[in-house]
Amino acid sequence: VRVLVPFGRTRTVGYLLAVSDRTDIERNRLKRALAILDREPLLPPADWKTLLWAAGYYRHPVGEVCAAAFPVLLRQGGEAERSQVRRLKTTVAGLQIAPQELARAPRQALLLQWAQQHPEGIAEAELTALDWDWRPPARALIGKGWLELVSGARAIDPVLSPPDWRPDLNGDQRRAVDTVTAALGSHRSFLLEGVTGSGKTEVYLQVVETVLAAGRQALLLLPEISLTPQLGQRFRQRLQIPIALFHSGLSESERLQAWLAMQRGEARVLLGTRSAVFAPLAQPGVIIVDEEHDLSFKQQEGFRYSARDVAVMRARELAIPVMLGSATPSLESLANVARRQYARLHLPQRAGGATAPRFRVVDLRAQRLDEGLSPPLLDAMATTLERGEQVLLFLNRRGYAPTLTCHGCGWIATCRRCDANLVIHLKERRLRCHHCGHEQPQPSDCPACGSDDLRPLGLGTERIERALAKRFPDVPLARIDRDNTRRKGSLEQMLEDARSGRTRILLGTQMLAKGHHFPAVTLAALLDVDAGLFSTDFRGSERTAQLIMQVAGRAGREQLPGTVILQTRHPDHPLLTTLINHGYGEFAEAALAERRAAGLPPYGYQALWRAEAGQPEAARRLLERLAERCSNDAALAVFGPAPAPLQRKAGRHRFQLLLQADQRPPLQRALKLLVEEIDGWPEARQCRWALEVDPLDFG
Repeated sequence: VRVLVPFGRTRTVGYLLAVSDRTDIERNRLKRALAILDREPLLPPADWKTLLWAAGYYRHPVGEVCAAAFPVLLRQGGEAERSQVRRLKTTVAGLQIAPQELARAPRQALLLQWAQQHPEGIAEAELTALDWDWRPPARALIGKGWLELVSGARAIDPVLSPPDWRPDLNGDQRRAVDTVTAALGSHRSFLLEGVTGSGKTEVYLQVVETVLAAGRQALLLLPEISLTPQLGQRFRQRLQIPIALFHSGLSESERLQAWLAMQRGEARVLLGTRSAVFAPLAQPGVIIVDEEHDLSFKQQEGFRYSARDVAVMRARELAIPVMLGSATPSLESLANVARRQYARLHLPQRAGGATAPRFRVVDLRAQRLDEGLSPPLLDAMATTLERGEQVLLFLNRRGYAPTLTCHGCGWIATCRRCDANLVIHLKERRLRCHHCGHEQPQPSDCPACGSDDLRPLGLGTERIERALAKRFPDVPLARIDRDNTRRKGSLEQMLEDARSGRTRILLGTQMLAKGHHFPAVTLAALLDVDAGLFSTDFRGSERTAQLIMQVAGRAGREQLPGTVILQTRHPDHPLLTTLINHGYGEFAEAALAERRAAGLPPYGYQALWRAEAGQPEAARRLLERLAERCSNDAALAVFGPAPAPLQRKAGRHRFQLLLQADQRPPLQRALKLLVEEIDGWPEARQCRWALEVDPLDFG
């Protein structure tokens, strides 16, 4: 249970995990807890076991791990109570009245019709958002006995009208559904590997329907907020029940209400991003991780856990199946299939008669580019748009251009606090650092030589957007990236416009590449494939292959055939030729063979120590002592310390030390001893340090 405790001069929330009648601390130094905040535990024993496992595996303080399982308002000591809202509902008598009978009272007619269309009621907040006063007509209708104001727990998410049709499963989908549902009530781990457009979501839906019929709950994890509106709508339509959502785009109150609704069994399905993996389930039935390969499932600061791996361990503790879905599975998951730790379910064909898209490589060498757009791509876009179809363009770089330089003296706009260039955001005439958040006005003259010949170098989504607006001035265009979707509801509206066909050209970053279903998109293009072909990270080729196949998967998902254009200056690169000619599966086999030969994950196990300080030597000294401490352990390979790829960030100098072992136990034993010792070292008090087990990003 949560307890309120004195902590220095403040109060904070702690977590009471056990009670003991003895202590190693002198009794006169102990303080009394100020209050017990929960009458009953908010999490069941299996979830506490998962949290304690995570604290041990990731070598992170148990208090911070426990806090990660609770919404912010509960971490701050708030009450675990469902909030009450007033809703305007039709009475039984009101359902019998035709709104047309109130022709002389149009506001009453409108209000009655609206209420009849929402049998669960209309929240008072929605009524207040109207541009006219709803109260007088509501009072009149209440007086007639046709409407009533009721109070109750806040609704999770409205139920939508059912879909017009339900797709038939093909043989591979049916086998996947039957295999997972046969495992309900016990633990098994499944990898659902299906090409893009193969109907993985329909498999999820039918598995969840079986779970709900058994009186159980389902937890579905997604890598991006941008996927929740589309999937939430589809689940609400099909399942005809309220769906709880849990992601950072919601208010703290909304997240608390969704968390409590699942904890009490009032909501049966939760769709959420990474942190939703800890949401309580009153009647656990299944956990599903969509796009399991995605880097977004790994927390990159603080408690650095993998939501995918925690989901697998949590399902084991809850004795329920877990299903990991992807068109481009991570090499770790494929290795677990080979080890028979996961059962593989395969969907090799696109659903509904759709065919795989055709790849076309455009060699950029000797081409005259229009702001990064090649003539073959522009011609293909024009042809596609003339047919009334949609185009999707992918560039994983937001802003106008990544560099501002002076053509006279060579000056470059750099961040004062990071070893990075400032990115041009032309619309706002600002320069921004995408690492530390520093920003400043865009200068009109060179600060070094006074020249006014300042030029942008490189491409960002904002620059491509301006070029497309000039080339296709009458074609509706949407740029979907983090800069353009900050206002609440803007992302949902853009995605709805794209699905409905109102937007004809879609331009975006990673937010656009994952899982979306745009029926009319027949041309997809990656504008800069080369950015990922020569990465210094050993996972770079895997991520590039996944990205290419994910973007390609947005094209030709219905009856119309799709085309994928790859713009590159290296058309004969082995990664591209393997993907285009043989597919992701053959690439993954070759990549796994390379990893096995080099002893790299998933055939080796890693932990990354990071240290940062205002002075570089302070950070380096701590990691040098760690390296020296590990030097006599024959089971460990020690790499570093070395400067981080971005050596200075937010004014602090950063260094890294990588530990690697052939087996997991000796690495974990070493980490346990080091974490217990390090706080006593004087070097640790002169810098900040962090430990990441199973690191995915070495930046």
